[in-house]
Amino acid sequence: MPTDVKHPRGPGIPVERLAAGGVRSCRPCNRGSALAALRRRRDRCGMSQVPSNFTVPSRHTRVGEKSSAATGRRHRALRVVVHDYVGHPFQVQLSRELARRGMDVLHLHCGSFRTGKGAVDADDRGLRVEEITLSREFARYSPATRLRQEREYGTKASARIREFLPDVVLSANTPLFAQKRLLSETKRLGSRFVFWQQDILGIGIRRVLERRYGRLGATVGNRFVALERSLLRASDAVVVISDGFLPTLEQLGIPTDRIHVIENWAPIDELPLRPRANEWAREQGLVGKRVVLYSGTLGLKHDPEAIVQLARHLSRQDDVEVVVVSEGRGADWLRRRRGEEKLLNLRLLPFQPYAELPNVLASGDVLLALLEADAGAFSVPSKVLSYLCAGRALLAAVPSENLAAEVVRRSGGGVLVEPGHEAGLVGQATRLLADAGLREELGRRARGHAEANFDVVGIGDRFETVLDPGWNGEGPNETSKRQERRSEVRA
Repeated sequence: MPTDVKHPRGPGIPVERLAAGGVRSCRPCNRGSALAALRRRRDRCGMSQVPSNFTVPSRHTRVGEKSSAATGRRHRALRVVVHDYVGHPFQVQLSRELARRGMDVLHLHCGSFRTGKGAVDADDRGLRVEEITLSREFARYSPATRLRQEREYGTKASARIREFLPDVVLSANTPLFAQKRLLSETKRLGSRFVFWQQDILGIGIRRVLERRYGRLGATVGNRFVALERSLLRASDAVVVISDGFLPTLEQLGIPTDRIHVIENWAPIDELPLRPRANEWAREQGLVGKRVVLYSGTLGLKHDPEAIVQLARHLSRQDDVEVVVVSEGRGADWLRRRRGEEKLLNLRLLPFQPYAELPNVLASGDVLLALLEADAGAFSVPSKVLSYLCAGRALLAAVPSENLAAEVVRRSGGGVLVEPGHEAGLVGQATRLLADAGLREELGRRARGHAEANFDVVGIGDRFETVLDPGWNGEGPNETSKRQERRSEVRA
């Protein structure tokens, strides 16, 4: 008859605390009551009483690390859902960093949203990456279908959050109706909700509707502005990617003490420098060519007409190709225009595997970013940040007040052109393609900026203070105060 029971994941919380009601469930296993599991084991083994040295494990106790009781840190691993609807690379990197710090992280994204994804195909210690799938591919340009799908997604994602029982949910890039359901479920569980705001969606929707339908569109758009305002105000914290958001959020009545500014970044460790003549470039027949490359989402706000204009003017140079790596409506529109104008120097490729992205970006001599003039300050193409990591010259046709333009200016790694300025875009592309020394200098500056600013450890520090504000390194955090409420919800 055994005198003690050991768990394969190591030491953690004494069972006496379980019996006293201090801990209600076996968080490391996330399955049922730990005390009930102990009793079943006791019954099978013929044990007459609970061994005094039995402990419920903490899966995140590292080798050589003191227990939480000794250090005064968290009573257990903080359970975090990082939800990024689109599945971008840097959000996945943040999830890995939080897991490395000992948090129990569930990373969720929409598998039915067609875009270039980050490293979403592998779990890690303390990290589970899962996709939520819809009944069909997300219909981005069909308003009625999109509305139904947003609600379907919100229901499915909320159910997974309910199963995981997090302490905090961090949600980014989420359609507003889906975000509403995620926030509602999080609050029902008694957990914190952090709105990671990548764009001010309500204002953007109103702008589009007003442009298409006039006053009626503006009236409908105001409903979306009001919905987003209500979600922001109900959130425990809001993370914005630029201080340019602050005046608008102040007008919406969001308390300033809930707002945190953390700029986006790119996972530089996943985007190493690669030679121009790499394997992918050889496979695509791009070695020996001068290449203007666009990689990433190509939607209505990205002004694909600029790519047609560029390809048309550069077609006079036999060794120049314009390569677009994208899918969706913008890529389909380019494909039609390519055929109509017989633009043989315009190459269209589908999204490539994420592991190939360093080679893809390294195959360009000039990396192109586009955003139409009325996109404003808030829609920031994340591809600009990945471009900086590649160490290539950037050519960005984006509004001067946009954060992407500010990033290019600060880095010194590229050239800016106002959207819609065809002559300026063609002229700067021609200048960059003709001057290898200039391209090399701009690329060096771009990579240097990325290395100086994209440190995920420092970024993780800032997010940790947002996700777990009650922990100051000296005692239990506020998450322990919510455990009883969550246990009651589950019961």
